[in-house]
Amino acid sequence: MNNHNRSTWYQKRRGRTRIIQCVYVVGFMDLFGVSMIIPLLSHHVKALGASPTVAGIVGSTYGVLQLFSSTIVGSWSDVVGRRQSLLTCLLLSALGYAILGTSTSMALFVLSRIPVGLFKHSLSICRALLSDLVSETERPLVMGHFNAASSVGFILGPVLGGYLTEREGGFYTCAFACAAIFLLNAGLVRMLPWGDILHHCDGTARSSNGSSSARGESEAAVPGKRRPLWSQLSSVGSRIRMVALSDAWDLFLVRLLMAVAIMLYYSNFSLAMEERFSLKPKTTGYLISYSSTLGALGGFLVGPVTRLYADDTAALLLHSTLLTFLLLSLYTAARSVWQVLLSSTFFAISTAVGRTCVTDLELRRGGARASGTLIGAGQSVTAVGRVLAPLISGVAQEFSPRGPPALGILLALAAVAVLLVRIPHWNRKGRAKMD
Repeated sequence: MNNHNRSTWYQKRRGRTRIIQCVYVVGFMDLFGVSMIIPLLSHHVKALGASPTVAGIVGSTYGVLQLFSSTIVGSWSDVVGRRQSLLTCLLLSALGYAILGTSTSMALFVLSRIPVGLFKHSLSICRALLSDLVSETERPLVMGHFNAASSVGFILGPVLGGYLTEREGGFYTCAFACAAIFLLNAGLVRMLPWGDILHHCDGTARSSNGSSSARGESEAAVPGKRRPLWSQLSSVGSRIRMVALSDAWDLFLVRLLMAVAIMLYYSNFSLAMEERFSLKPKTTGYLISYSSTLGALGGFLVGPVTRLYADDTAALLLHSTLLTFLLLSLYTAARSVWQVLLSSTFFAISTAVGRTCVTDLELRRGGARASGTLIGAGQSVTAVGRVLAPLISGVAQEFSPRGPPALGILLALAAVAVLLVRIPHWNRKGRAKMD
């Protein structure tokens, strides 16, 4: 490589790094804005005069909309391009949070949740964009860093939200601030050098696939010619059908089992700490913040650990799932707060690694053809878990404070069993192509 080519290569690499760092910022700001609002929603619904039953029904609206829209929007991003779909999601989410800032009645509150429930998929599209930009070997590292940056936003957001809430009209201020953050994110996405992104996606796809089929992947990164609506809908339907008929059921089943198990762990954590160890809510809050911080740091460990496993993501997923099972068992049987602290320390890290691994394996399974669809389908599966976990947790809680995590142990064990049975059917890199 001569000096000119070497200089060009370094410039291109620096350009790609800047693009990836901008996507990290988008992820951080996204969850920073959302986490300002989430802790305040239940209090606001109560202030509007809703009964607990109505509040529960309204609260589930977002999850139900996400369940049906995640796969569709993810597939749509494969068809029309990441730029158009990401901008649309950010702008319509900003609209939803702006309406929330004017919600002085239950009707306006419900109306504000509709655009957010349908189009709050900016993080999924960002993950698909990162998948377009990097090779398979780089993907766990980049995805881990993105998850870590997003998690930091989720940790810091409630701090500002709590501060603003203490002021008069604090909830409405938080809602408008969240809308402004999403508009700012849209401006940042609009200014990204999409021409360079197309070039990087072309090069990455060619080096990964070794053929001119890279064009199909690069079209997922930026918009090409405008396609008629009927053509977009047809392409979305065909991609969703391809995923539904593929042999990816094992990964989606593992994702569902682990999502419900993790949600059961957190579902009654505060109440269990009070009943089992007489901890005050303030102390429990510190413990949750500690665990969340470690979960964010865990995202930075994914890349080094993946290299330690020689890019055998399937084996890493199996071991992280097994570790999660053991930590759930330790938490459920804990007789002291120190045992809970020990389990929380490694639980946050193991779940962070596991989430990144299962996403990476899903993308390896589908490749460049449907990265947005696959990530969206994974989010739909997680949304199913969000619907099921509160119901299961409520029933298990009737028997014992240890009931929800004990049930989570069984689900995690089932996930380990699925992996033990299915991994031999994959090749040693965990790759299994779609039919």
